Amino acid sequence: MVDDKKVNQVVEMRNGHAATPGYELPLLLFAGFRSLIDRLHAELAEQGHPDVRPAHGFAMQAIGAGGATASEIGRRLGVSKQAAGKTVDRLVALGYAVRADDPADARRKLVRLTPHGIDALTRSAAIFDELRAEWARTLGARRVVEMEEALRTVVPAEAFRLDAAGWFGGA
Repeated sequence: MVDDKKVNQVVEMRNGHAATPGYELPLLLFAGFRSLIDRLHAELAEQGHPDVRPAHGFAMQAIGAGGATASEIGRRLGVSKQAAGKTVDRLVALGYAVRADDPADARRKLVRLTPHGIDALTRSAAIFDELRAEWARTLGARRVVEMEEALRTVVPAEAFRLDAAGWFGGA
């Protein structure tokens, strides 16, 4: 006799635990990423940076402390020079970056972060530290460290790049 309430409830067991479908792992990783990024931007908005978007953060990281050309920013982000230029235009309009002559080559324009842009990155780093501490309080510090170690084991070193904005389809 079949229990109507348990139809389609067959659960595969592995090592005594219910097997999780493979597609859930990338969804959980993305949801964790999205949760952190959304919380970061909500806090940044409260701290005086309401216009910063995730793509802007990637672009400011690509600009770096020494500045970069639009071509370099595009390469670092994995997007075209034109797409990088549009993001730079937005950062300049918002006061996070400026274009300046390259002292080493007058034909090149460097994009540099303004004090406002540096403030946004500095605050982002502090907020990420707070969010990580919150996860450690919720999950336990050891579990967070183990999760980070496990991810470092399975994620190739070359995968740790700034081009996530380009990978998601835009800078």
